[in-house]
Amino acid sequence: MQNMFLLTFPSEESGQSVTYDLIKMFDLKINILRASIESDAKGFLLIDIVGSLDRIDEVTAFLEANHVSATRITAAIQIDEDSCVDCGACTAVCKAGALYMDKDWSLQFDNEGCLDCKVCIEACPVRAISAVF
Repeated sequence: MQNMFLLTFPSEESGQSVTYDLIKMFDLKINILRASIESDAKGFLLIDIVGSLDRIDEVTAFLEANHVSATRITAAIQIDEDSCVDCGACTAVCKAGALYMDKDWSLQFDNEGCLDCKVCIEACPVRAISAVF
């Protein structure tokens, strides 16, 4: 099971070793999926915590105590159902097969199979697909 979180660091806290602390203190396996530091030194870190989150309350409390907000991310992209015309253009560029047409020719999205490449966003002619992060 994927346990993706978006960690947001305020500029005064961006030099912390939070990822290292999460690994050592809570015995977590963490995959860094994406990282960014903006010009004002505000930082973003998209991580996947591998394994059980039986101590998630402790992890969240630790992050909050260190002024880091954690938001659970359930999908890398979102599809605006009202704008989508089920044309399938996004399925042609989705190498992972996470976007596909069902037997009724309706667009379907398999979040677990998504590689977070975001190529589908550019491929969508009506701009119905957007990035969560």
